[in-house]
Amino acid sequence: MAKQLLVVDDDPGLLLAVSETLRAENYDVITARRGAEAMVRIAESLPDLIISDIRMPGMDGYALVRNLRASPRTRLVPIVFLTAKDETTDRIAGFRTGVDAYITKPFETDELVAVVKSILDRVQRTHSDLARMFGEQETGDEELVRDEDLTDAEWRVAEAVARGLSNKEIAAELKLSLRTIEGHISRILDKKNLSNRVELALHVRERRQPD
Repeated sequence: MAKQLLVVDDDPGLLLAVSETLRAENYDVITARRGAEAMVRIAESLPDLIISDIRMPGMDGYALVRNLRASPRTRLVPIVFLTAKDETTDRIAGFRTGVDAYITKPFETDELVAVVKSILDRVQRTHSDLARMFGEQETGDEELVRDEDLTDAEWRVAEAVARGLSNKEIAAELKLSLRTIEGHISRILDKKNLSNRVELALHVRERRQPD
């Protein structure tokens, strides 16, 4: 299944150029012209990675990132700044806000593609490591005890997260919409006072008890 990327930029020409570059690499690309519009897109479907300009009318890139990092649902979504702001102070401000990478305009398409692929590969390795650790736990004589604070549906989603599945993979396995899965994960994190998917996976693993 193709990874979904959200590109945010108020320059329509650049928005088209970046989108076409990434679509040529077989990514599913959605776009937004403003930070507020990006928030709507993200509410509709959580992307695998976000590429955003900094200078935009209304909600700028810094405010967009702060909003995303403040929510458990979007806290771990990788974000790349693609911007003409190229001073060292701009880069420092970006990283302090919570971006994963910083690319300045004009940019090399090969660099952008390489950065996106590197970040998504890292995320996939994290999912694979979680799946491996969970699989090693399953080889022992232990039983997974459901968390009674969660509904049956929420527990199935939590267990799938612990197996290292992405939201899209969980949606396909449980035959639910992606937005339903995202809603379940958001409620689980709130109920258990957890910050992200990694903490959720560790919480599930801790529910194992000897037979």
